[in-house]
Amino acid sequence: MIALDHAGLTVQDLDAAVAFYGAAFGFASEHPFELGVDGIRGIMLRHPDGARLELFARPASAGGEQRGRTPIETIAFHGYGHFALTAPDLDAVFAQAIAAGATERVSPRPSPEPGVRFAFVADPEGNLVELVGRSAA
Repeated sequence: MIALDHAGLTVQDLDAAVAFYGAAFGFASEHPFELGVDGIRGIMLRHPDGARLELFARPASAGGEQRGRTPIETIAFHGYGHFALTAPDLDAVFAQAIAAGATERVSPRPSPEPGVRFAFVADPEGNLVELVGRSAA
């Protein structure tokens, strides 16, 4: 069986990103590491539900040129667009993310997928995170 293990995200400020993803969504440090190449540091974060997010920081890295402010702008480019987290209480998780420093990109609303609500926030570096709430079937 194939299953998604984790998503990887390069950030400018590793410590600030760790603090944000902890405060906004409950991720905790699982394994910090250094690659020994070009000063690259990283950390694997784990959510209590098992989801994992790997953050990397490389000195003098450049911001992504192909990143839109909204989901619609982002899909105009090939490559990374966003990652999504299941949020059983979508409105509460959305509010918690905003309180932790996220910026609203799409407020909670019905998804084009039946029985699903969604929202988008941007982390403090502008990376898009989708929040997905699925009704119990």
